[in-house]
Amino acid sequence: MINTGEQVYLVRCGETALKGDNKSYFERMLVGKIKSALKDEKISSVDRVEGLILVRASLDTDSASVLKKVGRVFGVDSISPATEVCYEGMSATETINEIGSVASEMMKGLIENKGVKTFKIEAKRADKNFPVESPKIAREVGACVLKACKVLKVDVHEPEALIWVNVRRNYAYVYEEKIMAYGGLPLGTNGKGLVLLSGGIDSPVATFLMAHRGMNIEAVHFHSYPYTSERAFEKVKDLAKILTAYCGRIKMTSINLLPIQEAIVMNCPEEETTILVRRFMMNIAERIAKKDECQMLITGESLGQVASQTSDSLVVTDNAVSIPVMRPLIAMDKTQIIDIAREIGTFETSIQPFEDCCTVFLPKHPVTKPKLSKILESESKLDCETLIEAAIENAEVTVIRE
Repeated sequence: MINTGEQVYLVRCGETALKGDNKSYFERMLVGKIKSALKDEKISSVDRVEGLILVRASLDTDSASVLKKVGRVFGVDSISPATEVCYEGMSATETINEIGSVASEMMKGLIENKGVKTFKIEAKRADKNFPVESPKIAREVGACVLKACKVLKVDVHEPEALIWVNVRRNYAYVYEEKIMAYGGLPLGTNGKGLVLLSGGIDSPVATFLMAHRGMNIEAVHFHSYPYTSERAFEKVKDLAKILTAYCGRIKMTSINLLPIQEAIVMNCPEEETTILVRRFMMNIAERIAKKDECQMLITGESLGQVASQTSDSLVVTDNAVSIPVMRPLIAMDKTQIIDIAREIGTFETSIQPFEDCCTVFLPKHPVTKPKLSKILESESKLDCETLIEAAIENAEVTVIRE
């Protein structure tokens, strides 16, 4: 019997399905994230069913909206809108005929809308108690389709249309789309990190990639008001807003770095300005991270991209903190980073021409091979603790929601 009362979506868990003894934990987390993503849709249930997640929705639900929202949930590998056939109490022959009828109707639609002339049936028998094996299911369903659609031919190598049949306990699912999602791990399964979020291209991509690995995200943003404008800050909030579609709500702490920059310019060698400012940023970020129970910092640094991202500079920068610093872009070139930024929708906002704190007091010839001993000597000329405490005391916190 065909389920005509609901639209059914098969959601595959990808990497989550490989978690061994922890599999059920990851699947429960994933179900919760899918339910949250679909809270505004007409969803009747989201259930774990033998390695799959089954979403049931009202027939008047916007399918495109469901697919888009589920596709953005990290941990989802792919989604398929499917027709459900309940074969409980039916013979194997009756079941095959019912599945064949569904597949034939799908093929008629593909013939009419896409002009397909060749097809293939791919069958999987997850329920080993079903008396017909996968290859025979495929052949017999294919025979039903050929009988109903005279214009078609079977092509097992390069078919124009492919229909899948998934036979499970008491139910079979027939579908012709497998929409790929981002995969990864469900948010919250890998702790929490604090990203240094600027208005550039790189840090939003780094945020996305760490969230993709299951990490909840908070953010700290550094500005140099009034040298940097309110509109520049709005741009960063716009980027955070885009990222919430993937990461959920983001708590962002905003820090005015200008007093620290002015103190460095007045007391330290010009060529060391960039690396000294970077160490202050990392130190402040670490304190915020510890206060908010974030386990690590996240940056958008790519090796060798600018003066503060040479190997020598990164060593000196990391010396300023005691918690791990994650750099998911470290081995990427700019083209790769831009490609991801375009894919996730942050690129057009990132390239808006508003200044950020890194462009204020930028030295003409920044040091690219800093020596830690010299940097520490320069820092000794500053009242670092007072500057850091004042910056944190005047911080502003904004919660960005999707």
